[in-house]
Amino acid sequence: MHGQKSGLIASLLRRSYAALVEAEPERWERVVPKWEEFDREIFEHPDTIGSCVFLSWVDAELVGVGSYDPRQKPAFGIVGHNCILPEFRGRGYGQEQVQEILRRFRELGIRKAQVTTGAHPFFLPARRTYAACGFRETARRPWDVDPAQAVIDYELDLA
Repeated sequence: MHGQKSGLIASLLRRSYAALVEAEPERWERVVPKWEEFDREIFEHPDTIGSCVFLSWVDAELVGVGSYDPRQKPAFGIVGHNCILPEFRGRGYGQEQVQEILRRFRELGIRKAQVTTGAHPFFLPARRTYAACGFRETARRPWDVDPAQAVIDYELDLA
């Protein structure tokens, strides 16, 4: 994140999820403060959480952001926010980001990758990406932010 300014990650997340937030603001606007908090933490702690976030660029254009949490290593690592801006979707960049996170997990000796995404139709491309990367669904459960919405847990053995 060197050379970037606070607010960038929250902006990328807002742009990536704008269609969802606009379609159901009463449900999804409550996550926006969490994105802003995540952004602040990245820039306030560049050697910890900030070191587990990367930007994806194609030529000189910013296309997305990927993040991960390796703190449970070597047992498992968690894929965090992984989003591609709408104008760059459908070109394989999301899958490249996930593969980069998995590469980093393997480099850290992490044996299993975990990820959670929404069951809402908006997240179908994410679910397809995780499946294409080899993840398998392990559970469906209520989302802690809105129990009326479900989330899907996935795992991938790396060892």
